[in-house]
Amino acid sequence: MGEILVGTCSWTDRALVGSGWYPVGRRDAEGRLRHYAERFPVVEVDASYYALPSERNSRLWAERTPDGFVFDVKAFSLLTGHPTREAVMPDGLPAEHRDPAVLDEVWARFAAGIEPLREAGRLGSVLFQFPPWFRPGERAEAFLRECAERTRGWPVAVEFRHPSWWEPDREDATGALLTRHGMAAVAVDMTQTLPSSVPPVTPVTSPRLSVVRFHGRSTAWGTGSKEDRFRYGYGEEELAEWLPRVRRLAERTEQVHVLFNNCCGDAAVRAAECMTRLLGGDRPAAPRVPRCAVRRGW
Repeated sequence: MGEILVGTCSWTDRALVGSGWYPVGRRDAEGRLRHYAERFPVVEVDASYYALPSERNSRLWAERTPDGFVFDVKAFSLLTGHPTREAVMPDGLPAEHRDPAVLDEVWARFAAGIEPLREAGRLGSVLFQFPPWFRPGERAEAFLRECAERTRGWPVAVEFRHPSWWEPDREDATGALLTRHGMAAVAVDMTQTLPSSVPPVTPVTSPRLSVVRFHGRSTAWGTGSKEDRFRYGYGEEELAEWLPRVRRLAERTEQVHVLFNNCCGDAAVRAAECMTRLLGGDRPAAPRVPRCAVRRGW
């Protein structure tokens, strides 16, 4: 049975910092990370999607966390074909992912930025979250092949946002593609009521790692603001639905990362605490009203 590590997608989210979850005296950068790492064994770094990670920060993160703690680092937006602001590009480079010279430089900067985590044994995975317009086909497969070549030796996880990748008639081919490249498939929990909903399938495509990301079940996923999309508090019964799936993943991989992305006040950390308890064998309690369901002003 592999390890199951539960955590959240960011420990610095503005809504979490403002929720009061961090105690007085531990609200600076170092205090927040140490407080988080005393409670969870894994965290996703989402800031690296919006700006290239720095070697200094990676070194500090490794120093401020205990042995065994790992970081899943989200790939920079340009590396997954997302729109990228010119202001965050290094040395005035254009935000053009089709320019080979730009790509070479950005890949080099990204690799250097996460190297201290790799050296310290703290790099859990690099998450490539592809945009909704990234559909199956020759171009997508060529893009994945290039990613695999550039990340050789890294632990890599892939999340597809277009549902066709995991539709029944395509699921086996998608799994085989990721297996061929040694990439771990990311399973997702989200509302299943929208045309863009990704089904909650749990393929195993790497013997080392499986990842499950809980996005919340807001019906504003495709249309609302960031706050609307992630404004969701999981009830214990909803989390308990995933226990058999997560345990089956652990039977087939060395490690499973269960990460909560419902960034609504302290909803993600509370859900992670609950999932940790449920995986430990406790029975679900009676459902309660999620705290963020009644907190609209944050």
